[in-house]
Amino acid sequence: MRRTRAGRYDTERYVTSPRLVPGIMPARRLLRDKDKKFRILFRENPQPMWVFEAETQKVLEANAAACALYGYSADEFRKMTLAGIQDEEEARRFASGSGGKVSAWRHRTKSGRTIDVEIAVHGIQYGGKRAQLAVLMDVTGRTRLEDQLRQAQRMEAVGMLAGGVAHDFNNLLTIITGYSQLILNGLGANDPNRHSVEQIMKAGESAAALTRQLLSFSRRQVLQPKVLDLNGLVTRLSSMLQRVIGEDIDLRRELRPHLGRVVADASQLEQVLMNLVVNAREAMPKGGTLTIETANSYLDETYAARHMQVKPGPYVLLAVSDNGAGMDAATQARLFEPFFTTKVVGKGTGLGLSTVFGIVKQSNGCVEVYSALGRGTSVKVYLPSIDQPVTVESGAQQRTAARGTETILVVEDDEMVRSLVRETLEREGYQVLDVSDPTAARGLSESRQGAIDLLIADVVMPRLSGPALAQELIGGRPALKVLYISGYTDSAVVNSGILEKDVAFLQKPFTPAALAEKVREVLEGDGKTKQAGE
Repeated sequence: MRRTRAGRYDTERYVTSPRLVPGIMPARRLLRDKDKKFRILFRENPQPMWVFEAETQKVLEANAAACALYGYSADEFRKMTLAGIQDEEEARRFASGSGGKVSAWRHRTKSGRTIDVEIAVHGIQYGGKRAQLAVLMDVTGRTRLEDQLRQAQRMEAVGMLAGGVAHDFNNLLTIITGYSQLILNGLGANDPNRHSVEQIMKAGESAAALTRQLLSFSRRQVLQPKVLDLNGLVTRLSSMLQRVIGEDIDLRRELRPHLGRVVADASQLEQVLMNLVVNAREAMPKGGTLTIETANSYLDETYAARHMQVKPGPYVLLAVSDNGAGMDAATQARLFEPFFTTKVVGKGTGLGLSTVFGIVKQSNGCVEVYSALGRGTSVKVYLPSIDQPVTVESGAQQRTAARGTETILVVEDDEMVRSLVRETLEREGYQVLDVSDPTAARGLSESRQGAIDLLIADVVMPRLSGPALAQELIGGRPALKVLYISGYTDSAVVNSGILEKDVAFLQKPFTPAALAEKVREVLEGDGKTKQAGE
């Protein structure tokens, strides 16, 4: 002990001196070792981590993984509070969270990119202060896929509703337009009622166009896929598209050579292009530049991992871009919903982009939208690329439906549609047998001694589908030909082969003239018409 000037010994210095008190130095070394190990574990951990003050939310430390995720250096982090990556309300909510609780948050990186993270917070002592240790996990990719799944489920539910409504509505339109045409055929050119009936026909045709859009969205439209060249399609439509958009918009085409081919319905793809161009025009009321682009593209595993139902491989890109007003995130989230529109009431149906969505999905493609307010919009359609020659269409032949004498069995569960079909065919000279359900059709076929030349069956009926009924009847009548009619086709019909090339099909709503022509075409076809599923 050291003696002081007052003659006293400095006992306090003696007992607190680490050189003189056994065990003090090893304890401090142990603490330093633990602190060093903690820092190494914190700094080198592959999981992003922060340490921040509980009261002020000031960041005390950030490890290398957190710096890499957010784009800030450790020094920049130490000058920040949580408000730097969150708004104040979210920062307060985060700081008040219970220790160890995992919660989801949306943060901003240094570059402005938005990321989704899950955070577990644990209370610790750091530098003698009460602090929080936050362990983070970047779940941006998972969240995006979950959002896509929810969107797909919502769209599928709406699509089922839209398809069902369109199917029922098409039955009504078949009756309205069908009987209107029958009345019109019996009126003279100067009959005062002729104009009224023509207006009914015109309204029915407009309503039929709307139902076709609903069916396209719900992916229940009947497609006639062919091998197509998108460059040729764009070139063929360019003059018409220029007239649609007007002279104040500069239409540019950037069509890459040696473009891959796609398998799609030409008329449906024309509708896709037209809808995208019209929407781009609406985004530029004061004029601007509209660009249609095609290119070969390869969607890799990374892209497929971020987009549901996309398979890696070669695709053909069709993009329509504008430099108009652009869209915010809320608008983009609802962009493909049917009847959603940003236009004023009475302008547009809200079915344009939902139709695009349905057609592209049914063609095994995908749609992606890039947009920002004030910076324009680009809608990119990707269709699977194939290496096959373009389908060459034979010249269209004008045909006037001839009258017939054959026997036709009509199976249709809608009484009014069945009556229209029967009346139309009887006026054309056919002998018509009509029943409302497959069971009655089976019994009639078994009991009838005479020939039945043609079966006209609705695709979807109670208890037994049209294709299943046809297969049963053909078993006893091998020469029987079949014509299917329907307001839509569902997945079961597709799997049964209804959409195969050689299967005769007539889409509702149809006119009496179209029915008579199709019936004659099937009856006069070479050999037996191919049946669904063969």
